[in-house]
Amino acid sequence: MTVTRFFKYQLTLEYDGSGYRGWQIQENARSVQGTLLTAATELFGAEVDIQGAGRTDAGVHALGQVAHLTVKKALPPPRIKAGLNDLLPAGLNILRVEQVPGAWHARHDAVSRSYIYIVSRTRTAFGKRYVWWVKDPLDAEKMKEACRLFAGFHDFASFVDRRLERNVSTQVQIDAAEIEERGELIIFRVTGSHFLWKMVRRMVGVLVEAGRGNLTTKEVAALLASRSDLPARLTAPPSGLYLAQVLYPGDTAAPLTLPPPLMLAGNGKQATGERER
Repeated sequence: MTVTRFFKYQLTLEYDGSGYRGWQIQENARSVQGTLLTAATELFGAEVDIQGAGRTDAGVHALGQVAHLTVKKALPPPRIKAGLNDLLPAGLNILRVEQVPGAWHARHDAVSRSYIYIVSRTRTAFGKRYVWWVKDPLDAEKMKEACRLFAGFHDFASFVDRRLERNVSTQVQIDAAEIEERGELIIFRVTGSHFLWKMVRRMVGVLVEAGRGNLTTKEVAALLASRSDLPARLTAPPSGLYLAQVLYPGDTAAPLTLPPPLMLAGNGKQATGERER
């Protein structure tokens, strides 16, 4: 009896989500997964399978998405990285390739995921696709107070899109939730076991309302205590959201870094605290 041997590789990648309808393959829509599959099929000259550690929605970016690639043909990891990057569009880049055991799974073996969301308190021309510009004054201290409520094990029923998450538990363990100010940027970073569809964007929308002075800390706590439709009306745009890191057993959280576009745009100076004169 002939046994077919498969080879599996871990891909770590970054992408600008602006031109994609999200990670997952969709009919008649450009997706990150579909773009990767097309490039990998051409590179290997054989059928491949690619599965990601997490879905990202339309317009959402990634600094450290992880996927596994399964194929019947072996190639050295450096050759895979170079070959895929030669075939992929500029907004999608392979950072690392490693061969992994056949049983390894990008999603099932992950222990947590970390997202960042970037709010800008100033208008930017070049960074518009990568932040949410909020015109109103924001009190970062009030946002930090509200942010601390998210840490721990909670029912996030108020923060999910029930049209897409109908039969999924809404209870999520949040390992860390923090807000950091860098010049005119307010950066929200959250790490948890998993995240539900639109959950992070609705958390951000609530935090911004707290920063505007429209929600008290007590009112934010109430959104975790009982179900409410308010977070759905406050959903932040996808432009400021990034899948920052996928963590596996033994991994530690990476330092908080800004996406390259914000360093190249006007926010690059502001992020280091240097003001334009």
